Amino acid sequence: MKIIVTIPAYNEEDTIGEVIQNTKKTMSKANHHYEIQVLDDGSTDQTKNIAQKLGANVFSHQNNRGLAQTFRDEIKYALENNADIIVHIDADGQYLTDEILNLLKPIIDGEADFVLGSRFMGTIEDMPFIKKLGNRAFSRVVSKITKTKISDAQTGFRAFTRDVAEEVDVNSNFTYTQEQIIKAVEKNFRIKEIPIYFARRSAGTSRLMTNPFDYAIRAGVNLIRIYRDYVPLKFFGAFGFLFILGGFLLFLYSLLYLDYFFDNTIILLFIVGVQITLFGFLAEMIKNESK
Repeated sequence: MKIIVTIPAYNEEDTIGEVIQNTKKTMSKANHHYEIQVLDDGSTDQTKNIAQKLGANVFSHQNNRGLAQTFRDEIKYALENNADIIVHIDADGQYLTDEILNLLKPIIDGEADFVLGSRFMGTIEDMPFIKKLGNRAFSRVVSKITKTKISDAQTGFRAFTRDVAEEVDVNSNFTYTQEQIIKAVEKNFRIKEIPIYFARRSAGTSRLMTNPFDYAIRAGVNLIRIYRDYVPLKFFGAFGFLFILGGFLLFLYSLLYLDYFFDNTIILLFIVGVQITLFGFLAEMIKNESK
């Protein structure tokens, strides 16, 4: 069984070396057949050179492509390298390499196909309040969509089988985290969460959260996209209901306080509401047929 530990990295020269070295120490304890892969996402510092000197298989983007594209390429190269199990861990050192074996165990024991390292089930040394709030919101949405309790849908510390990697496509342009979980559940893969330790970042700054306001906007937009793409009937139905409700309330107001029962605004609100709701039904049918 071949295990590939894949590490996405963008300007992580201060931490990438330690993550690779600690990964080697951890994997050697269990005598697993493994390789370490680094996907350099257009770094302008010494990240690539450090990873190569430490013996990792390094693949590079010419320019910074972002989380989602980097993840897709990580999977592609790992599969081409005949991975049976893929472990994904970040390059900033906040996830502890000692816990890689804990992620692998449920898969090796045949208990799970996909294992998530949950920060909220474990210990969080440091996480900004707005990011913690966003992570919990994402997890709640993913849990509702999948009807599966997920405490940390945003975690970047995860392990999964070759079958999961081959059958679960990630199409998002922003991140891979929630989409991989949702599609894995849809394809009936067994998912398990285990508690992990999330350490304080020792060097550099977060690539995901340059400032709280920017993070909040992007997180909010992504939440809307998740609802739209995976539960279209609920998404469009909610908007349709609001228009119909607005038309009904306006009708009641005109009935009680005005001299007319209908006007163009009331009719328009009803028509738009019905059309949006019907569009939700159509989108739901297309989604179900495409599974």
